[in-house]
Amino acid sequence: MTYTKERQALKAEGLLRQSKAEGAVEAPAKRGRSGMLGFTVIWVGQMLSLLGTTMTGFALTIWAWQVTGQATALAFVGFASFAPVVLFSPVAGAIVDRYDRKKIMMLADLAAGLPTVALLLLYSTGNLQIWMLYVTGAISGTFQSFHFPAYSAAVTMMVHKKHYARAQSMLATAEFASGFFAPIAAALLLNIVGIEGIMMIDITTLSVALAMLLLVYIPKPPITEEGRRSMGNLWKESLYGFRYIIKYPSLLGLQLTFLANNFLITMYFTLLAPMVLSRTGDNSIIYGSVMSAAAIGGMIGSIVLTLWGGPKRRIHGVLLGWTMSHLIGTVLMGLGADATVWIPVSFAGMFVSPVINASNQAIWQSKVVPDLQGRVFATRRLIAQVSAPPAMVLAGLLADAVFEPAMKPGGALAPIFGWLVGTGEGSGMALIFILTGLLGAAFSLSVYAIRTVRDVEIIIPDHDTQKTASEPAENKKPNENNPRGMESQNP
Repeated sequence: MTYTKERQALKAEGLLRQSKAEGAVEAPAKRGRSGMLGFTVIWVGQMLSLLGTTMTGFALTIWAWQVTGQATALAFVGFASFAPVVLFSPVAGAIVDRYDRKKIMMLADLAAGLPTVALLLLYSTGNLQIWMLYVTGAISGTFQSFHFPAYSAAVTMMVHKKHYARAQSMLATAEFASGFFAPIAAALLLNIVGIEGIMMIDITTLSVALAMLLLVYIPKPPITEEGRRSMGNLWKESLYGFRYIIKYPSLLGLQLTFLANNFLITMYFTLLAPMVLSRTGDNSIIYGSVMSAAAIGGMIGSIVLTLWGGPKRRIHGVLLGWTMSHLIGTVLMGLGADATVWIPVSFAGMFVSPVINASNQAIWQSKVVPDLQGRVFATRRLIAQVSAPPAMVLAGLLADAVFEPAMKPGGALAPIFGWLVGTGEGSGMALIFILTGLLGAAFSLSVYAIRTVRDVEIIIPDHDTQKTASEPAENKKPNENNPRGMESQNP
């Protein structure tokens, strides 16, 4: 094929972008088999690293509960780890778009792993205290805030858009696979190699993940007109993600939906360990089995999604997925009183989680131009998860100060809800599960009444079909990807 024909073919596929400012032609990103091969290499390394990290988290959760016996203490550990992710996401996104995404991923993984080394030294010398988990968690969370936007934006450049949902489901498979094996392995290894041995495994798997990253090539995104206009100092670029999302009401509404749901689901995950442990006499095997069942459900759900590809209307995967997650995973977990209920419910609740996340991720990867995805995805994460830190603190306080005392024999709520969740240790947290689950399901279904969010895939065209990046897609003329054209954004 001649250069001219090759150029015409690239234009026809929408892969050739031309900078109006410089007149430079950007080469298309390398995709196809080589891209998927590179992505798979990264995927394997990250799965191993997640396995080690989850094992360490499990072991330290058991240790923290045995030392304090308070849900609030565990909640503050989660808060300390999560708050920096929210605070530093905008700056992290701007840096991701400025520099090589592969190097950022490697540096983020390495820096986030250093606190594990510190914890290993502290624990092995008998100097580890609860407050130290807050400090190391904050340090790890700060550097992990760079990992998500870099990883998400890298996937966009490595695989074709029709495989976005499948790629996301593979990432979810890695996450859930680690969630399945880690609790079981950690529970068994605690009695063999102890917490020190588990943290050594974590450090080893991190080293493997870094080596895997060295083997792959992640293409740089072509610079679009909108990406060029957004350039400036770090402060300007950090805030650009907010301006971009606000400019598209459909994307903003979608992310606010996640903000509300994440608030409720974070309360569930914060209280899951203390609820199960308090009702089983600190039985780490049962807790590990519940966590592993959830991971199996998520892993199988991810495999099914990988083969299926996800719903054609991805918004259904988001809204119906959230509804099912709340009803099955949260409400039924609260209604259960022992492992015979918790294990199958945990499995079923997490089975739908990959559909939620993959559907949402595919929408964003399809709509946002690649050279802005670092900033936009970081801001998107901030909006969706800014509610998580206060949810962690609130969950701990409500459990220890309100619901647990109220559900003890003779408590204020025991006569009303005792027949539903029983009384005694863990009953108050079980009641919180039921109430937040019902609220979350009702909210998720109500979003269908908001056309701006319900029709996000119709209102905003895919980024490779947009002729210009200078105006919101809602204001463009109708085309085959945007048949509603100038139609009002109001529901």
